[in-house]
Amino acid sequence: MTVTENATMVVDPSLGDPVLDNAPWASLTGPHRRFAERRGGAVRYSPDVAPFVALANPRDPRCWTDVAQLLGPGIGFAVSGSDIHPPESWQTELVGIGVQLVDVDLVKQRDPEAVRLGPADLPDILDLVERTKPGPFRRRTIELGTYLGIRRGGALVAMAGERLHPPGWTEISAVCTDPAHRGQGLATRLVSAVAAGIADRGDRVLLHALATNTPAIDLYLSRGFRLRRYTEFRSVTTPE
Repeated sequence: MTVTENATMVVDPSLGDPVLDNAPWASLTGPHRRFAERRGGAVRYSPDVAPFVALANPRDPRCWTDVAQLLGPGIGFAVSGSDIHPPESWQTELVGIGVQLVDVDLVKQRDPEAVRLGPADLPDILDLVERTKPGPFRRRTIELGTYLGIRRGGALVAMAGERLHPPGWTEISAVCTDPAHRGQGLATRLVSAVAAGIADRGDRVLLHALATNTPAIDLYLSRGFRLRRYTEFRSVTTPE
């Protein structure tokens, strides 16, 4: 089943609130400002935290000038949102379509097998990320929020955690399971457990996924998420 064939994949822009229209900007200029480096209408996470850059208005050429001055020449970065059009002289390596999902009736509950991951777990985290490719993950990404994992025989076999943090919202990200342990519901349990902590803080839950990742999207929809909007993401390099 493709995304377009999925009857539950109906965009409902009324879900959530406008802060989610530019979630990276809202996060970096709000709760995550301690991780931010900013120049005018451009802001980014510290490179060892995340590769994301956000623009106050992607349609404003001045914001792209601010990006170039913030990053310097020949620097690659990730940017997402809508109407993302870098100047023609900039190199775009990748363009993709994603979905933004928000929690409507997700079951949120702690999991007795889930453990809090910290700096000592970083080698195991990076190994799992390398093998499962859940998306961009840097050495300090775990500082963005709570990361929970499940171990079997001492090995980290599944993980989920928090990434973007627009005011009133927290994104669940880095959801991944070792291939040898898939089909056991570990990812679902960890999403529910991370969401429980988010709800305890009074935040709501959102997710982003590649539009082509229909198995994950179908799972999230079946667990209580709904589609708010499609998003575009690009991997871009500033001009030399």
